[in-house]
Amino acid sequence: MNESAGNFEDNDQDGESAPRKERLRIRRRVRGRRLDKYLRARFPRMSRTMLQRLIKEGDVTVNGLPTKASYEPASGDIVEMLVPPPPPTDVIPEDIPLDILYEDDHIIAINKQVGIICHPAGPWQSGTIANAVAFHAATLSHGDDPYRPGIVHRLDKNTSGVMLIAKNDEAHWRLSLQFERRTTQKTYFAICEGMLSRDQDIIDQPLGAHPMIKDRYMNPGQLPRAMLFKEAITRYEAKERFKGFTVVHLSPKTGRTHQLRVHMSAIGHPLMGDTYYGGHLFSEKDIAGERLEEPEEPLIGIQALHAMAIEFVHPIHEKPMRIEAPIPENLCRIVDLLRTHRSY
Repeated sequence: MNESAGNFEDNDQDGESAPRKERLRIRRRVRGRRLDKYLRARFPRMSRTMLQRLIKEGDVTVNGLPTKASYEPASGDIVEMLVPPPPPTDVIPEDIPLDILYEDDHIIAINKQVGIICHPAGPWQSGTIANAVAFHAATLSHGDDPYRPGIVHRLDKNTSGVMLIAKNDEAHWRLSLQFERRTTQKTYFAICEGMLSRDQDIIDQPLGAHPMIKDRYMNPGQLPRAMLFKEAITRYEAKERFKGFTVVHLSPKTGRTHQLRVHMSAIGHPLMGDTYYGGHLFSEKDIAGERLEEPEEPLIGIQALHAMAIEFVHPIHEKPMRIEAPIPENLCRIVDLLRTHRSY
């Protein structure tokens, strides 16, 4: 880590209405890094234009003196800044149960449950993880979106598993930097259709939003016309093979929406239950190979996918961490049925 930071004074007389003071010490000079760009990375919710205005008005000093936005911070410099209060937010704290895997003064790790979205899209929405953590934690990071307090990264509504929450801006910034630099390691547990022929492989296929269907993502080979695609890389490892199915661990190297689901579908092995991307619904009798006299309740009606573990460096203590979320009971039951009826 190149810098240290902390609140060194608080003159807040009116709660959230007053600015707060931040004190940052530069540990190492980065050639070509201007002060405004450095502060933009540290305070992502603030625009570069706003930061340049604060610098011009003297609300940012270096070693106690006014400076310019173009100044390149040097090793040992002390940057002090009056941070304006965040914009008002309508994320209302709600007493929603959280399955907390780890918590300290800086971060929370939760085991997100299926069926709950991570944050509101606007003031009208409630019942989200953001609402829940706003009730649970006394403070949360502001981030760059007033409707995402504390939210460092997201999981799909119907994907369960480990998720990190930041309690302060310092922790949020340092965690976000790890995600940006791809130094975090995320591992997902999944059950896919078909038997993977390779023990492990890398899927390197860019993804983009479908031009006609909302909330659907595709790779270039699935669309007839050009559109904007972004790099997407997934590593998979087959852990247990059955007749018609494979238990697989998926490790995304990038963080695109629906990446794992689209990638597995693209190689002909959609996730069990993921009807959105070519998967199918299976009942217990389907797995057992029994004839169905009438339709039976599926074992799982959504993608068989769970964020099993995340490895990262603690944003403040700088120690390596691995946090795991136990495999949900319904996925464990499916594996037990596969071992009973579909083993080789």
